[in-house]
Formats: sequence, structure tokens, C-alpha cells
Amino acid sequence: MTFSQRLPDTFYAGALDRVRALMAAEGLSALLLDDPLDVAYLTGFHHFPNERPVACWLPLDGDPVLLVPDLEREYAQDQRARAEIVAYPEFPGIRSPFAVLAGHVRVPGTAGYAPSISVARTRALAEAFPATRWSACDAVGRVRLRKQPEEIALHEEAARIADQMIEAGVELVRAAVEAGGELPAETELAAHVISYGSRLMHAGHEDAVVVPMLTGGLVYGGPNSAQPHRLPGGDRLRAGETFMLSLGCAVGGRFVESERTFVIGEPSSRQARYYEAVREAQEVGTEALVPGVTCEEANRRCLEVIEEAGLAEHIRHRQGHGIGLGFHEPPWLSDGDATELAPGMILSSEPGVYVPGHAGYRISDTVLVTESGPRRLTAYPRELTDVII
Repeated sequence: MTFSQRLPDTFYAGALDRVRALMAAEGLSALLLDDPLDVAYLTGFHHFPNERPVACWLPLDGDPVLLVPDLEREYAQDQRARAEIVAYPEFPGIRSPFAVLAGHVRVPGTAGYAPSISVARTRALAEAFPATRWSACDAVGRVRLRKQPEEIALHEEAARIADQMIEAGVELVRAAVEAGGELPAETELAAHVISYGSRLMHAGHEDAVVVPMLTGGLVYGGPNSAQPHRLPGGDRLRAGETFMLSLGCAVGGRFVESERTFVIGEPSSRQARYYEAVREAQEVGTEALVPGVTCEEANRRCLEVIEEAGLAEHIRHRQGHGIGLGFHEPPWLSDGDATELAPGMILSSEPGVYVPGHAGYRISDTVLVTESGPRRLTAYPRELTDVII
């Protein structure tokens, strides 16, 4: 039995209705979205962003329009984009892409664009729609905060695969340890888990939605893991040290992350101290992800555990972030984000400590906020005894 990654038409109809309700409240007759994730959310068209504009034109009434370069037209059709497709010849071209759009749609008196749009594109829109009053509108961003049941099913499937990627990585390292030979390099381990996840994806899913990072992640060992976003290198894992598998994947364009820190051999008292502080912080922080709690309050409760353990100097980042069509997206589990958590939000819970010259320790789960409390979508074990190889 295969798993379909494509969302039904009813999902897109509901998304359009929710966005249009916010548009009407702001007095907008149309909305122009050029963020690739907003485009995918509203139309189901996933693409690799580049200099050629791709945009969704959403009128308050009528069908959405998908503006694409002609070289993307067949690809949008293949993905069954839920919009009328309008193609322009090339970029920059004799006539700007947005002028092509303006010649095809009814010109509104008021329209909005997402706050993420570039200055150059706001100028192009003003030139193409000189009679329109433009303003920033984050309607799509606000709607995307809370995931619908159809999306949650995709995140759940992605979580299953991400956990299996971790298991595959552990098996590779364990086999090398038991053989008594050379341990894998960071890049070798990364290549192994990424290809394993990709094979799972295509073997068990029909009509897979391809995004820039279908499966991927960061792999680093020993002192290298003290740099939170360091890319894998040629250094080999070593007995007595820790290593981190920071992995994720996307099903139907919806992401998860699953991260664990492992110890090769019996952990020292120092390693155990750091690990247990992070494990407890992750537990407390995850339990704080309930409706009505603000993001900054959840972050405070989480990181306070590390501070009270005497490790405040080794904190390098917030508790976590939202996950959806973007691997990192709002809301932010951080000081300064007063967003109230609500059912349907999906976030990472990933506190860490980073000790230069020694190692980094991080545990991350992808967590769904529900009416009854937080629900971890990723499930690889987290106890210290579970991460010893």
C-alpha cells in the first residue's frame, strides 16, 4: 500500500476561504504572493525559486491565477496546480512578468503582498498596476500557522521516516564499532542516512512531492558538534566522543526534524551531565507547548532548566521554531515572540548546550500542539541509556 502525498482539492478550497476572510477584513480586493511556500500553500505548485518570478494572484472573488515563466508551465500542469496558469516568455524580457499578469486580471483598487516580497518586486508591481494602492498583508502567513488535519497526516508520515533515518545512522555506526575498524566520516554518515530516507520516500509513496530538501540534515561529531549549524566534513567519528544526527525530511512538502545526540562508548560524568541537562530541558520545554502559553514563556521554561544546571554560558539558541512548508517558519519559541500557542501549530523543541573544544548536545522532536496537550510526532528514544553505542 502506498501513501499519497498530494492534498485534496478541499484543502485548497478551505485555505483560500481562510485567507480571503482576512483579506476582506483588511479591505483588500486582491493579494499577490511570490514566496514559493505561500504559492505552494495556495495552489499546490512546488518549484525551485530563482530570478524568474512565480506568483499567485488571489482575487477576493474568482479563481486564483498562477504566474509562471513559460519553462515552468508544463511542470505546473503536471502538479495539477489549483489555479489558472498564466505564462510569460522569459525574464527580464521585453515586457515584465507582472505587466503580463496585469494584462490578464481585473486591476483592483486595493491589493496586498506578503511582507517578505523584495523591494525590486514591489516597484515592478507599482509599475504594472499604477492605479492600485498596495500594502503589506500577512494573511497567508497567519493562516499557515495552524495546520489542517490533511497537513498533519503528512507531518506524521515525515516523522516516521525521519526516525527511521536516525535508526539507519545508528546501525551504520554500531556495525563499524562492533567490527573494530574505522568509524565513518561525517560526510559518509550523512550520505548514508539521506539516501536511506530518500529510498524510503520513493518506495512507499505515490506521486511524491519533490522539494529542494526531500531528505537531509546535519551530521557532526566531537568538537565539531559544538557549532550548531556546522556542515558535515571529512572528520571521522571517534570512540569516546559524542556525535549528533540532526535529520529531517518532507512529505507532501511538509517538514519535520528529528535530532539526537549519541555517545560512542560508556559516557563520562561530564558527558552525562551535559546530556541530562538537555534531556530535562527538552522534556520541560515540550510539556510547555500547550494552547494559551506564549512562545516566549515556553522558551523561558525550557532554557531555565539549563540555566539552573549551571550551564547558561553554553546556551547558543532558542528552544525551537515553527515547522510546516518551511523547515524554519513562525512562530518562534524565543524571547520576543508573544504569539499564543494554539491547536494545530507544529514546532520543534530542540534546546542544546554547546561546549567549544568538547561537543554539542541537542535533542529535537517535532511537536503538535493539541487541545489536550503536546503530542510528539517524532519518537526516537531520548534516555541516556538509549543513545549509547
